[in-house]
Formats: sequence, C-alpha cells, structure tokens
Amino acid sequence: MSLFTITVPAPERAVEYVDGACTRVLGPGRHRRPSRARYESVTVLERLTTTAPQEVLTSDGVAVKVTAALRWRVSDPRAYLEGALDPASTLQLAVQLALRDALVDVAADDVVRTARRELGAALAEAARGAADALGIEVLDVVVKDVVLPADLRAAYAEQVTARARGAAQLEAARAETAALRSLANAARMLDESPALARLRLVQALPHGSTVELTSGD
Repeated sequence: MSLFTITVPAPERAVEYVDGACTRVLGPGRHRRPSRARYESVTVLERLTTTAPQEVLTSDGVAVKVTAALRWRVSDPRAYLEGALDPASTLQLAVQLALRDALVDVAADDVVRTARRELGAALAEAARGAADALGIEVLDVVVKDVVLPADLRAAYAEQVTARARGAAQLEAARAETAALRSLANAARMLDESPALARLRLVQALPHGSTVELTSGD
C-alpha cells in the first residue's frame, strides 16, 4: 500500500473511512487512496465456529450439555464492523438461546436420538435472524455433541448391554430348539424304519468291529 493506492487481496474486503465516516467498501484489486483515508480489512472466507458446551434442562429434568457448530461468512463488511463489537459471539449467543428454547419441551431420550437430525433447521433460522444485522450470512447450523450426565450414560450402557445379552440368549435358545427338533425327527425316522436304525448302529461302531447277525434279524 502506497500513499496514493491500496491493494486488497482476494479473500478480503477493505472498508474505507475518511474523517471517521464510511465512504466505500473495496473489493480485491488496486484502488486509489484518498488523503486522510483509513482502512479496516475484513476476511470474507467461510468460517466454522463451535459454541461452548451449554447445560440445558430437558422436559424430564435432565441436564444435558449441548454444543452446536456454525458455518458462516461475512456478507456485508461494513455492517460486520459497525453492527457489534464481537459479531461472532453475538451469533453464538443467538444459537445458544435457540437451543434452550428448542430443548425445553424435549425429553432427554429424544434429545440423544433426534437432536442432530431435527434441530438444525430451527437453530439456523434463529442464527440467521441475528446475523442479518451483523452483516453475516449463516450457511449451516448443526448440533455437534449431546453429553448426558455420567449416571445416565451408565444406565444407557447397561440397557444396551442387557439388550445385546438378551439377543444372544434368544439366538442360543433358537439354535437349541432347532437341534432338539432335528433329533426328534431322526428318532421318529429310526422308530419307523428298523432297517435304518440297524444301519445307523453299524455306522456308529468303531472301525474294525465285527457284526454278528442272528436268525431273528
């Protein structure tokens, strides 16, 4: 940047102030620089911000910790500079308040199962409502993490373990029933066919054994 020109790189915008008043927003390239001009640079690249873990009470009185992730970028550099002292924090606060409102009528079990899938649209709408005055475009908001209290996590783990153990026992019972049914069918066939029973007996004898047939056979 010389005394007479200013060069703005591609990922940035330069907001020009002359005698304290905003005169223009400069895009990428070289521009003539008025006397007494001052410039504030704003990056317009996409950004990813994660909210701090927030403890929220569900409808059944369980305190869960929830975090959300936001994708956003600056759409109006002047509003971004002049709308708030810390625009990113203001945006995060809007999402956190929306999380509280969204979860107050939801049970803890439903939060774990459906929060990531169903809350994104409501959070994005709240974020965009706050972002308009900040010169920010919100691209996406998602629930990133839902952390249950330790005792509730242990209870869920025990429930999953019990479910898996029950499934294993049921499978073992089915296999045993199938084996008993097969044995019953074989026994019935042997009862109905003496010749088949004798053949099966011969097959069961050790190798080299001698079979003596009596006249009654």
